[in-house]
Amino acid sequence: MTIEIKVPTLPESVTDAVIAKWYKKVGDTIARDENLVDLETDKVMLEVPAPKGGLIEQISVTEGTVVKSGELLAIIREGDVATPERETKGVAEPRVERGTPSVTSVPAPATTSTPVSTQNISLDLSPSERRAAREGKNIASAHQGDARVSERAEKRVTMSRLRQKVAERLKEVQNTAAILTTFNEINMKNVMDLRNKYKEEFEKTTGSRLGFMSFFTKAVVEALKQFPAVNASIDGTDILYHNYYDIGIAIGSERGLVVPVIRNADQVSMAGIEKQIRDYAKKAQDGKITMDDLMGGTFTITNAGTYGSMMSTPIINPPQSAILGMHNIVERAVVDNGQIVIRPMMYVALSYDHRIIDGREAVLFLMAVKKYIEDPARSLLQI
Repeated sequence: MTIEIKVPTLPESVTDAVIAKWYKKVGDTIARDENLVDLETDKVMLEVPAPKGGLIEQISVTEGTVVKSGELLAIIREGDVATPERETKGVAEPRVERGTPSVTSVPAPATTSTPVSTQNISLDLSPSERRAAREGKNIASAHQGDARVSERAEKRVTMSRLRQKVAERLKEVQNTAAILTTFNEINMKNVMDLRNKYKEEFEKTTGSRLGFMSFFTKAVVEALKQFPAVNASIDGTDILYHNYYDIGIAIGSERGLVVPVIRNADQVSMAGIEKQIRDYAKKAQDGKITMDDLMGGTFTITNAGTYGSMMSTPIINPPQSAILGMHNIVERAVVDNGQIVIRPMMYVALSYDHRIIDGREAVLFLMAVKKYIEDPARSLLQI
């Protein structure tokens, strides 16, 4: 009995997928529920497991091919079958994994003038050198015998669907929204002291490490309650105010940027926030983020400080209207009660859509976040 493996029904708003990687070849055996192939969409990576164990009899599409829901991927002959000689007749063999770099290089210098294919001319050469190559001249003479010519190379890697989609959405929001950014600085001493005092007990009790992101998430929620326009979005000519707080947390991964959502963050404990962020980070790294993880979101927090950034202007995650950027913590000299003291300081940035958020609201929102971080007891007391 043969079983047809087809592209599963794709998530809403996803029209197609790309064959990212085959884990089996024609002639291989596969166990029930073992992953057969990865499908890459512009949002998530989907696994296609085998519904039954058996022999891979046919693979219908190669890596890099664009497929749609219901399209045939492979045929499995059900049963415990010993692996025979690999069958190839009439079967499309999977090609090298998509994303493998292809390298083009300048040919080694010749002793005589030899025509050079323009397809093999490195873009790293100077304009005069490229021109000489197109005219069939000896590039070695243009380099005056420089041996580095033969070592110059390029690589071309196909951009992932996720990165393509992120680029498209970020460019779209820049073209449509009136984006401004306001900045402030936060004294992190009280939060750091609180964290250092309770982090071991917190981890022992809850099983989660106490990070800064949960403090900022709680501070953002309290600030959003005071300034609902920052939690709103534009729908045509209407402003849609959200009476809930679904906070997106930007996470970088090898595949690109993803923004999974902590839903009803006002109702989630700090331990719950830390656990969700940790779980999302692992799923992003393993390529296991799902559509449900990414759907919705009324406001986003991004932490460029993990990479050492001092200051940046984050781009809004559409259709949201604002995003908070955190940065690295640096000890700096500041004035406190008339005295110059050393304090751990962080610059924060709020990028916002000026079409619905006025400058006054943006500045006061960021001041509110600053207030809740510098005096973290306020978030607990909700004052």
